[in-house]
Amino acid sequence: MAEPVVVGVLALQGGFAAHAKVLRELGAEVREVRTPADLEGLDGLVMPGGESTTMTLGIEREGLAGPLRDFHAAGRPIFGTCAGLIMLDRDHLGLMDIVAERNAFGRQLHSFEEDLEFPDIEGGPVRAVFIRAPWIVEHGPGVEVLAAVGGHPVAAREGSLLAISFHPELGNDRRLHEAFLAHVRAARGNGAGPD
Repeated sequence: MAEPVVVGVLALQGGFAAHAKVLRELGAEVREVRTPADLEGLDGLVMPGGESTTMTLGIEREGLAGPLRDFHAAGRPIFGTCAGLIMLDRDHLGLMDIVAERNAFGRQLHSFEEDLEFPDIEGGPVRAVFIRAPWIVEHGPGVEVLAAVGGHPVAAREGSLLAISFHPELGNDRRLHEAFLAHVRAARGNGAGPD
């Protein structure tokens, strides 16, 4: 039996506990990440939804920006959801060649669900829960848009990064977490795992 992958969940604020629960149910070992030391030995990282301004302040306070960039540079996969997508963009951590617009679909009142087709996900559409969701207003040529709502990109991939503007941890569909874990295992097999 292969060693379980060790996945961190950024736990400064937001919906990190729900992500951790899903990842554990799928067989991953999960560690909450609050400081640079917590990144050591991880195979992948989830950046959850929450409040992007509060997350930015937490990352600055804990000195996490540089270590997160190093983690990405080492080829370790990162999965950003909702505010996590915002944190990956050019204006925040600068890891992904995208620009996100916060609360693009409106405030909490305008939360909604949508069925999205993903090119690599089998078994029919993914039910997506959008809560004060961003969308991608601009992206570079290396970014693959995976899904859109009303012509606005809401899921994209670039190298080892997967970013979506909704909350996969809130529904019963585990396929996006499964796809992320498959990517993490593949990266570890290619030598992108812990030093």
